[in-house]
Amino acid sequence: MSARQIGRSVALQSLYEWDFGGQKADLDAILDRNIKEFFPDSDDKDFIKKLVSGVVHKMPDIDAIIEKAAPEWPINQIAPIDRNVLRMGLYELLFADRSEVPPRVAINEAIELAKAYGGPNSGKFINGVLGTIYREIGEPDKGEPTKKEREAAGEDKRSAEEK
Repeated sequence: MSARQIGRSVALQSLYEWDFGGQKADLDAILDRNIKEFFPDSDDKDFIKKLVSGVVHKMPDIDAIIEKAAPEWPINQIAPIDRNVLRMGLYELLFADRSEVPPRVAINEAIELAKAYGGPNSGKFINGVLGTIYREIGEPDKGEPTKKEREAAGEDKRSAEEK
């Protein structure tokens, strides 16, 4: 297992513990304890902390995206592990530096976390939600235009035809 994979596992464990406790505990203390216990010699502590703080900072946006992409699953009805894997995957997919974590890597890592720590269908669920969002944003690592760019091109084409 690579250092980044272990780092994501520590981040997931920390977010899960914090979320399971009603988001009332000191997340920084949980994170520091988990890093010390499970990944003490890591040079990637900054990656873990950046990932967790990014997820928490963008959580309202991320949760809204999850609810839109999986409307039959209200956020509070998604299993806590799956919910936090989705949050991490979406953070890396939508808000992280793509040169550091390409979109397909973000999705694959989230699926692997779900398979390792979630239920029997977690990997499929995570894959379905993240895959839907990946296509919605235009499959950025394929060099294809985003949905907004396609819509703008379609509107430009229509207005040229009308003239």
